[in-house]
Amino acid sequence: MPFLALPFPAIDPVLVEFGPFAIRWYALAYIAGILLAWRLMRREVADERLWNGMARPQPVDIDDFVLWATLGIILGGRLGYVLFYDPVYFLNNPTDVLKVWTGGMSFHGGFLGTVLAMVLFARMRGLSVLTFFDLAGTVAPIGLFFGRIANFINGELWGRPSDVPWAIAFPTGGPEPRHPSQLYEAALEGVVLFLLIRLAVTRFSTLQRPGLTAGLFAAGYGAARTIAEFFRMPDVQIGYLYGGLTMGMLLSAPMILAGLALALWAVRRKPASGPNPS
Repeated sequence: MPFLALPFPAIDPVLVEFGPFAIRWYALAYIAGILLAWRLMRREVADERLWNGMARPQPVDIDDFVLWATLGIILGGRLGYVLFYDPVYFLNNPTDVLKVWTGGMSFHGGFLGTVLAMVLFARMRGLSVLTFFDLAGTVAPIGLFFGRIANFINGELWGRPSDVPWAIAFPTGGPEPRHPSQLYEAALEGVVLFLLIRLAVTRFSTLQRPGLTAGLFAAGYGAARTIAEFFRMPDVQIGYLYGGLTMGMLLSAPMILAGLALALWAVRRKPASGPNPS
């Protein structure tokens, strides 16, 4: 092991096993993120101070939406990884597409899957699509935080070689000490983004301008992910793209632009009162 490299903590990716069945930290991260997001969304829709009389989903709507969101996250995340990051491998090994427990999820795919689920659910219930987008933007950093911690436990998606004092020699990353980029992403995409969104919602009443919170989240995530990509090793099957760009940067750029455009549009609109526009 290189001098001054921190040892990778010996954490078994499998929490417990029952014969052929195993409970993995990776799966628990998704479960924890979804459950905590559900609880926070219920609290938000019940807090009149955040809405100032605006129409919004009711707690029962949030309860019913959990299944839709879960399917959107898992199916979208997996399909996004298959299509964006390793289409050739999965074309040759189609049955591996179903092996979600082995890792391989794309946030950008999960994001698109959840957006589709929100649009369909909101239309079915006659609710504001933009308000659902806003609510999702307030809780998405929770899932991002747990997901990145699970990536670290799995010893995957590690960073570029580095000589910083906190560099870690990952078991699957070769002998070089590397940036623990999973923890950087957990901090930026999870903790920092969550606190900024909470500040916007509670101090600046952004939920009262449909689309503003969602725009802030999309732009904030795109910026945080782009920063983290400078420390994260690109997927080996893709490598670096044009001019040193990575796939994560390329997929984040539209999120930043669309998020800023949506936020600016929401700010320029007349503040909502009464029923939300879609």
